[in-house]
Amino acid sequence: MKKHNFSAGPCILPQEVFQQASEAVLNFNNIDLSLIEISHRSTDFVAVMENARSLVKELLGVPEGYSVLFLQGGASLEFLMVPYNLMKEGGKAAYLDTGTWANKAIKEASLLGDAVVVESSKNKNYNYIPKEYKIPTDVDYFHCTSNNTIYGTQMKEFPATPSLMVCDMSSDIFSKKVNVADFDLIYAGAQKNMGPAGTTLVIVKDEVLGKTNRTIPTMLDYTTHIKKDSMFNTPPVFPVYVSMLTLEWLKKNGGVQWIEKVNKDKADLLYGEIDRNPLFTGTAAVEDRSNMNVTFLLNDSSLEGEFNQMWQAAGCNGLKGHRSVGGYRASMYNALPLESVQVLVDVMQELERKAL
Repeated sequence: MKKHNFSAGPCILPQEVFQQASEAVLNFNNIDLSLIEISHRSTDFVAVMENARSLVKELLGVPEGYSVLFLQGGASLEFLMVPYNLMKEGGKAAYLDTGTWANKAIKEASLLGDAVVVESSKNKNYNYIPKEYKIPTDVDYFHCTSNNTIYGTQMKEFPATPSLMVCDMSSDIFSKKVNVADFDLIYAGAQKNMGPAGTTLVIVKDEVLGKTNRTIPTMLDYTTHIKKDSMFNTPPVFPVYVSMLTLEWLKKNGGVQWIEKVNKDKADLLYGEIDRNPLFTGTAAVEDRSNMNVTFLLNDSSLEGEFNQMWQAAGCNGLKGHRSVGGYRASMYNALPLESVQVLVDVMQELERKAL
């Protein structure tokens, strides 16, 4: 029985992508060599990198004047690269604190300048997105996190900012339409909607770079990677290739517009059951609920053992909530089918029939 994979990440990817990727590991492009042993300078892999960047531009509608990079180090390295490249020497930046990953970004920025927290939802264990805040006019950039995997919250709209706009979209990139032109820099780890862990997507407006008056270490300088088409050093060839395959799958099925509707249908189905079923309660503020990560609790903890046995027997995987929130977390990234969500809903309804 194939598992219904609700893991928060690394996460589910399309089955056809797994098949194609496994074949490429053995024999890539029928050249009798593995993808992971050929030169990254070869025409075969250069074509992969070019296609991956091209698909990002097409699917997200990236305007002219932006560079698309596939880097390493995950979003965690971007927490440092962003201030290195955008915060002026002795400058400051504004951050919206919506959870663990925003906190980590703030910590790294504080190493290079003044990281001003404009607002935080820590007072309610990050179960909502702050709305009433002002972004200072004298900051070099404003940074936010679009989706918070641990707490199950998601930004439904973004503020206007007098400075550069930066967003960590690691856990909802490609899940819904976004106007790239509203942002000066977007970054996202691959391991949610795009590919396996090991590469990080960066979309950066070229004209915002080179203005910090600081010395940037070579590997942390975006211009280094732009000049070398993401291949200043050996790139993570397998994650980039699988990301390319996943983006091809997304394009073939109708692109971001198609998957946004699918994701809404999945979220509506599960949130509808949480709100209807007296045994469960959602943890995130209703207006800020994430379509990617649904966090919820059992109202009667004595039922946890039985519920856990039931969803595991039904083939569900990865539903345990993060320790910061407890309860359960159903991560419903792009490749998770609606049928898997229905299996979980059926289990929740069966538990209700047994308990009440």
